[in-house]
Amino acid sequence: MRAVVIGVHLRREDIEPVAEAIPLGELFLSGAAVADDQPLGDRDLVLRVAQMRASLLERATFIAIRYGFAVRSSEEAMAKCAPQIERWRRLLALHRDNVEMTLKVAVASTRPRPERQAFASGADYLRALHEATRAADVDPRFREAASRLGNCRWVHRDGRSLECVLLVARDGVERVRAAGEQLKRDFPEIPFLLSGPWPLEVFADDDHK
Repeated sequence: MRAVVIGVHLRREDIEPVAEAIPLGELFLSGAAVADDQPLGDRDLVLRVAQMRASLLERATFIAIRYGFAVRSSEEAMAKCAPQIERWRRLLALHRDNVEMTLKVAVASTRPRPERQAFASGADYLRALHEATRAADVDPRFREAASRLGNCRWVHRDGRSLECVLLVARDGVERVRAAGEQLKRDFPEIPFLLSGPWPLEVFADDDHK
């Protein structure tokens, strides 16, 4: 038996009985029990984990772990996660009352995706692909207005859309939703989707600072 890790939490009581609590030093991982012969890509398992994740967020803020990370014991979890524990602890203490919300917007212009055969090396191709993705942008007026919704980090997920990831106080979620409705009225020509709340992910990732 193993457990698919859902997130990182400050307290055991934030996890149980919704999920299995796996000790990790001063912290705890939430996990969904999985039989050894059940593929992690099984649709029913993925849906079950998504439901558990939503229920856990209702109880307390946690740091999301990308789906697919599984452990068999607390010792294995410690061996794999030890370098991150102190950073995770600080983030959870700092953002205990915060969640993330995501505003995904279609880009105003895109740069053509580079052709692999046009590059001598894989490194050159990946560099060009990254630059093409980063070149995607949205209407500057909309970007400025969206950024005013709160503490925002803009993330390039692909060449066709951008995400404004907002760090929001739990009691400010409805305010941000109302502000999103106002954005739709102010910029009817720009399609976007505001979703959340979500657990900490972008604001727990050093790569997105």
